[in-house]
Formats: sequence, structure tokens, C-alpha cells
Amino acid sequence: MSTQVTLRSLGVRVYLPSLLYGVGQGAIAPIVALSARDLGASVGSASLVVAAAGVGQLVGDLPAGALAGRIGERRAMLAASALVVGALGVCMLASTEWLLAAGIFCTGLAGAVWGLARQAYLAEVVPFQLRARAMSTLGGVQRIGMFVGPFLGALAVGVWGTDGAYGLHAATAVLAGLLLLALPEPAHEGRAAQTGGPIRTIDVARSHASVLRTLGMGALLVGAVRASRQVVIPLWADSIGLDAAATSLIFGIAGSVDMLLFYPAGRVMDRKGRAFVAVPSMVILGLAHLLLPATHHAVTLAGVALLMGFGNGIGSGIIMTLGADVSPPVGRTAFLGAWRLCADAGNSAGPLVIGAVSASVALGPAVLLMGGVGLVGAVLMGRWIPRHQPAPRPLPHSP
Repeated sequence: MSTQVTLRSLGVRVYLPSLLYGVGQGAIAPIVALSARDLGASVGSASLVVAAAGVGQLVGDLPAGALAGRIGERRAMLAASALVVGALGVCMLASTEWLLAAGIFCTGLAGAVWGLARQAYLAEVVPFQLRARAMSTLGGVQRIGMFVGPFLGALAVGVWGTDGAYGLHAATAVLAGLLLLALPEPAHEGRAAQTGGPIRTIDVARSHASVLRTLGMGALLVGAVRASRQVVIPLWADSIGLDAAATSLIFGIAGSVDMLLFYPAGRVMDRKGRAFVAVPSMVILGLAHLLLPATHHAVTLAGVALLMGFGNGIGSGIIMTLGADVSPPVGRTAFLGAWRLCADAGNSAGPLVIGAVSASVALGPAVLLMGGVGLVGAVLMGRWIPRHQPAPRPLPHSP
């Protein structure tokens, strides 16, 4: 079965539902803090409400692996779609910021299930010589959704207020779920029962502790530096006196560069090996962080932001690809839950480090610290990424 899989054959089954779900996530991303403020939350409390999604995703990683292993990837995504629709309903009806935070937390839980299930499915059915392109394309369509979502969300907000963005996310989640229902169930989803039932996540994590302790630490640092760039660019823009419009423009241009590089990144990983992308990506992100404190106006900041976008873009799909590479055939979803926990811990830690160092010292040293983290991550990835023999040429049916 896997030898006949191409990116084109995965388009409707895998990438279109993920694109729809990503559009919904992007639609609510800029709205959550505003909703919290509308409910009377302070700036600090509004930030905590926004952070609830990341906390939910972090908390949900291990249960997501167990759930997908027990009931299969498709059923897990359908359950997550139902959860996110209910959570968005809570967000629209919330009368306090803490009730809103509970709804946003549940969207993070659902996002963890969606992300893990898609990754596990591709790891199962895609041949190794196409795996990186498949994973980077998954990351790419999610980024496209996150890029397009705020624009569609703005239209919905213009008509229905902030509830319009939550309603749009609910609609895209329902459409994605209906698309999953309309597709035939993948044949591999009965494997858990054939291998003696679901496997406990803790047992899989213990048996693969050496991988999680080494390469998983590299994934954690990658997640930290990637998340850091989303915080340091607007904060530094504010520190040099740029207004919100200029900051948004710089952020959007950098995001477009990031979004366009997913397929070339996957192709290089498949042809040359994973380290050929992971190490340069982290070196570029680290150097860009080190250069950021030297910027003093919009042009230089835009240049560094573009460099960050390029560094992040060429690393599209690297964490998902590496997770698939080192995951065991038996207990794969359980392992991927632990693997994603490493990366998501970094995603949560990066902004927290920036905030803590900025509060105790200054923003400049915080940015420099994250630049150093990026360079250390490059060293760890170069040291621990398995050396696989890349395919000599792309598959004849791959686009």
C-alpha cells in the first residue's frame, strides 16, 4: 500500500481537512486576547487566556497518543472536532475571562489530538523516501491555514463581532469532520487490536528514553526558538517605537516567506538527509536572534524578521519528520505523544523565558539568550539526528 502513496493521493484525505482546521485556528488567534479584554480582563489576564491554548496542547499530547492508539486516528480526530466545536460554543457564551480560558484550553486539547493523529497516519502510510515532503507539506498547509485564517476571521468579525471568528472556526472544524466521515477508513487503523491491544504511553516512553533524552531535547530547543521569534519581533518593534500597523506588516511579510518554503525543505530532507535542513535552520534562527538587538528602525528589523522567516521556513516539518523516523512500528501513536510533548514543552518555554529574562534584566539579553539556545539546538540536532541513507531520486509519481 505505502509504495503507491503520493502527495497528490494524500491531498483530499490528509491535507484538505488539516487546511480547514488550520484556517479556523488562524481565525481565532488574533481574537482571543480581544475577547478577554472585552470581558474585563487586564492585559496580564488576557495574556494568560491566550496562553491557555498552548497549555491545553501541552497537557493533551500524551492523552492524544493514547486515544489515537486505542480508537484509531480518524475516530480521534472526529472526537477532537466535536470537542473543539463545544469549546468554541463556550467561548462565545463566556461571561468571564476564566470561562473563556477554559474554552481556549479545550481548543488546545483538540489541537493536540488533530496534530498527533495526522502525523501518525502519515508516518504509517508514507514510504521513507517521501516522508519528509509529506510531513513538511502537512506543516505547510497548516501554516497556510494560519496565514489565511485571520483575514477570513476579520471578515466574520466585521459582520458578527468577535463571536464571528469563533463561529468560523467551528464551521471549519465541522467541515473537516464531515470530510473525514466521507472518506474510507484507512486500512491500518485496526492494527492496535491485532497486536494485542493498546500500548501504554509510559511503557513506550521508558523503552525509548534514550531517544527522548537526546534527540527529544533537541526538539525541545527547536520548539523554544521557533516560539520565541513570534514574541521577540513584536516586542522589539514596540521597543524601537514602531506602531501596530508597521509591526503587523513586518510580521506578515516574514510569515509569507516562512509559508512558501515548506516543499523545498521537505525535498532537501528526502534527498540529502534531515540534518541538511535541521542544522542550518537552527543556525539561521540563532543568528537572527543575535542580530535583532542591533536593529533600530523598520528596515533593519524587517531584514532580521525575513531572516527568521527563512530559517523557520526551511525547517518546516522537521520535528514531525524526525518523530516519524524514530517512532516504533508498534506503539507509534504513544511514542509520538511523548515526542510531541518535548517539542510543545519548548513552544511553551520559549515565550516564558523571554518574559522572565525581560522582566528581571531587559529584552535585549533575553533575545541574545534565545539566540544562544538556537545555536546549541543546532549542535544537538547535528549530533543526534540518525544518519539515514537518502533516496537517490524522487519517486516517479511524486509531484
